[in-house]
Amino acid sequence: MTLTAALEHLKEHASPQYLAGMSRFGIDNSKALGVKLPVIRKLAKVIKKDQQLSLELWATDIHEARLLATMIGDPAQVSPQQMDTWAGDFSTWDVCDQACGNLFIRTPFVLDKIREYCTSDQEFVKRCGFVLMAEYAVHLKKATDDVFLSFLPIIEREAWDNRNFVKKAINWALRQIGKRNTLLKHTAIDTADRILEQDIKAARWIAKDALRELHNR
Repeated sequence: MTLTAALEHLKEHASPQYLAGMSRFGIDNSKALGVKLPVIRKLAKVIKKDQQLSLELWATDIHEARLLATMIGDPAQVSPQQMDTWAGDFSTWDVCDQACGNLFIRTPFVLDKIREYCTSDQEFVKRCGFVLMAEYAVHLKKATDDVFLSFLPIIEREAWDNRNFVKKAINWALRQIGKRNTLLKHTAIDTADRILEQDIKAARWIAKDALRELHNR
């Protein structure tokens, strides 16, 4: 499929009502068409993997085109430089999360990027690091506990960050790590208890929300 055909398909399925409602979910719709995610996913299944088209879609700076780009990109052809460029372009949480879950998590250098992005000053780059951490906990079933035990000090260290999209991602990562098994559950709870002692607004929220879920599992 060509770039023109893909964009025409997205525009044909645009909804002014959905566009107007995107802001209620904290999504900047200034560069959006108003296409629902299931429609984009359906188109991605038709296109399948197409790295070149993925890059072309991303370059349009259209919200839905970028969502589609994350779905058809080939992780085997994604370079660290592409990840850095895309992460620096993130301006909405949904594009960030889709790029992480659809594409970045499947690259061979994801662990290096998790540790790098979690220290970023940029809100969505830092969110990307912790979303990848959460996705790693969910999808990498064969990963050893050592990997996640190395993540927990990063979560504890960065729990001060009160930026909305960062603290939610940190909380998500902590909860997902704690759900993997009994050892990680207890270690995540211990981490959350120490985060609570930081007596910082963001840290208290991250810890209390995680403890509520982990204690009920």
